[in-house]
Amino acid sequence: MDQIKIGAFLKALRKEKHLTQEDLAEELHVSNRTISRWETGTSLPDINMLVMLSDFYAISIPELISGERKEKMRNQESNEMAHVMAAYSHNEIKAERRKMGGFLILIFGIFIILSALIIFPSESSWSSIYAILGSFIVLFGLCILVNKRWRVQTVVGCMFLLFILFTLSDYVAVTQFNQFDIIINLVKSLGDGIVMIPSS
Repeated sequence: MDQIKIGAFLKALRKEKHLTQEDLAEELHVSNRTISRWETGTSLPDINMLVMLSDFYAISIPELISGERKEKMRNQESNEMAHVMAAYSHNEIKAERRKMGGFLILIFGIFIILSALIIFPSESSWSSIYAILGSFIVLFGLCILVNKRWRVQTVVGCMFLLFILFTLSDYVAVTQFNQFDIIINLVKSLGDGIVMIPSS
C-alpha cells in the first residue's frame, strides 16, 4: 500500500470539491493536522474514516486504498491486457511461421530422397549421397516441427525409420533386381575414391 499515493489522491479529491483542509476537517469532525497527515502520507485514515471519506467523495473504499479511480485502474488493466494479447498474437504468428518453415523443409527433404532414388541409377554413389542429404534435411525439418520435449525421441525414431527404409530398399534392389548394394557401395566409394564394387 503506497501511503504517499493515497495521500496525494485524498488531496486531489479534496481540491476537486474546492475545499480547504479546515473545511474538510470540519465536515469529518477531525483536526486540520489529521487531514494534513493523511494528505502527506504520514498516516492513513482508520476504517471508520475510510467509510466516511468514501461516502463524502462518492468513491469506493478499494479506490481510496489503491489511490486511484476505477476508470484509471480499468484503463491500466486494459492497456496491460492489450500488451499481453499483442505479445501472445506475435508469438502465435511466430509459431505458425516456424511450423510452416519446418513443414516445407520436411517436404523438401522427402523430395530429395525420392528424387535420389528415382533419378540416379542404383549403382551410382550419388543416389546414396543425395538420399542421406535428404535424410538430414528431413531430420532438420522434424526438429523445427516437433515440440522441444519430444525432439530427441522423434529425431532418434526418424533416424531408425530411415535406416530401416534404406536397408529394405537396398535388400530389395540386391535380391529382386540384382543391383548394387547402395549402402555398401557408398561406404566403399568414400574409401576408394568413388570406385563401384558390386556386392556379392
